[in-house]
Amino acid sequence: MNVEKPPTIKIFDNQEITSLNTAIGVGINPEINMTKLRYHRVVIMTDADVEGAYIRILMLTFFFRYMLPLIEQGHVFIAQPPLHKFSTVKMVKYAYSDEELENFKKNTNNARNTLQLYKRLGEMNPGQLWETTMDPTNRILLKVTIEDAINADKQFSFLMGADVGP
Repeated sequence: MNVEKPPTIKIFDNQEITSLNTAIGVGINPEINMTKLRYHRVVIMTDADVEGAYIRILMLTFFFRYMLPLIEQGHVFIAQPPLHKFSTVKMVKYAYSDEELENFKKNTNNARNTLQLYKRLGEMNPGQLWETTMDPTNRILLKVTIEDAINADKQFSFLMGADVGP
């Protein structure tokens, strides 16, 4: 749910928002109680495609608007799943962007290359998902920070507000 537009009462009628709020345990602004935080890390893991990016911004908008101390105190992270698996006879590489994939292709002149697109997380088998996105030794986990709260506020309003045409 895009929490930027509807009134607060409607937001908390949404089952997913209510479940997320309950799972984290701290409540919402302005009555947040960080001592009730149930998890040290809240990790947003979405598909690597455009739809996944949209879901990620929906979740970040909710955290920014209703659970800002989670971000300010460093508890919100973004998991980065790969977009492609590039294989040759001798190696397997994961590309996290189209540019990275093109670099792999340029540096490998093997007719037996294989390419797999991971448009959805469900397209990976459990071992691949663990290896690339969940294993603490290999995963890319980005901490969400706010460098400039005023600019962040403007960006959320711009991206998720009533006039999204621009």
